[in-house]
Amino acid sequence: MAHPNVETVSTTADKAKLGMASAAFVAAFAAYYLVPGHLAWVRVVALLLLLALASGLFLIAEPGKALIAYTRESVREVRKVVWPERKDSIQMTAIVFGFVLLMAIFLWLTDKSLEWLLYDLILGWKH
Repeated sequence: MAHPNVETVSTTADKAKLGMASAAFVAAFAAYYLVPGHLAWVRVVALLLLLALASGLFLIAEPGKALIAYTRESVREVRKVVWPERKDSIQMTAIVFGFVLLMAIFLWLTDKSLEWLLYDLILGWKH
């Protein structure tokens, strides 16, 4: 059964871009580990350049463009969020702490009441 929401790389150009991006990614780490240790700056530059190349190739392929569009839409949605003021945050935090304290006391009282009922009254065990 076909899944209509599943996106695949369909064009040969996109497949080639993703293949080259993958090759550049692997080459970045291979170059980093294959260059002799005394040439540390060459290792770092090669790593950064090949990673930049891999990222660029990925971003110009269709999945990269979709990622960019998704990121832009996410940023647009986050800007719509109405964040609470400091006063509101403090009040809600105090309410949560108060409720947690109230529930802790309730559960402790329930536990002690059941302990007294079962052990002291029903079973006759004294602590």
